[in-house]
Amino acid sequence: MKKVILLLAANLLLSPVFAEDEAVPVNFPKKYTREYIEQIKPIYKSVSKDEIFYVALDMLRNTSGDFSRKAILGNNLTERPVKIEFKNLGEINKEYASFDALGWKNGKRLYIYINPRHKDAPPGALAALLSHEALHQDEHNSIAEETYAWTMEAAVWCEILEEFPESGDDKIHPLVVREDTLKRLFEKGDYTNKYIKKTVLQNKGYEKLPATSPGFEDL
Repeated sequence: MKKVILLLAANLLLSPVFAEDEAVPVNFPKKYTREYIEQIKPIYKSVSKDEIFYVALDMLRNTSGDFSRKAILGNNLTERPVKIEFKNLGEINKEYASFDALGWKNGKRLYIYINPRHKDAPPGALAALLSHEALHQDEHNSIAEETYAWTMEAAVWCEILEEFPESGDDKIHPLVVREDTLKRLFEKGDYTNKYIKKTVLQNKGYEKLPATSPGFEDL
C-alpha cells in the first residue's frame, strides 16, 4: 500500500494541475487567468520571480508605457533585462524607507526596487509605477528627468484605467492614492506636465538635483 501511495504522490509532483484561477489574486484583471499568466511567464521571467510583475508589465502593452516595458525587457542603456523585486528600501539608505520605488544601478545591471507595502497593490498601479522607474537608466538624474517620468506615470495610469477600470477600485491603497493624485495633476494641467513639474520642484527629495541630465535636456 505504501508503494502505491508514494507512486501516486510522485505522479502528482510530475504532473501539476492548476485549478482554474485558484491561485490568481482577486485584484488581478479578469483577463489574467492562471492559463494566461503561464503563457506570458516566459516573456517576463528574466525580469522577476514575482508574477504580479508579469501582469503589470503585460498591462503596459498598447499604452504610452510600452517603451518602459521594452526597456525593462532589455532595450535600455545596459542592453540587459532590468531586475524587479520587492525590497525594504530602508536597507539601502534609511532616507529611502518611505519611498514607493527606487531605480538602482549596480555595475552593468539595472534594478527596480518596489516598497513591500505595495505587494497587494493592483497590478495596474504597479504598471504605472514601473513605467516611471524604467526611465531611470543611468547614474544621472534631474528635475527634467523626474518631471518626464512622473508625467509618463500619470499618462499611463489614465490609459490603464480606460482599459482596466477595476485597477482604481481600491481607493485607500497607498499606491492607488499616489496614482490618482498624479492623474488629477495631469488632468488639471490639461494633460501636460504643468502642475506635475511644480510638484517635482517642490519635492524636498529632489532639491539637490540639477535642472537637466543626459537625454532630458528640456524642462
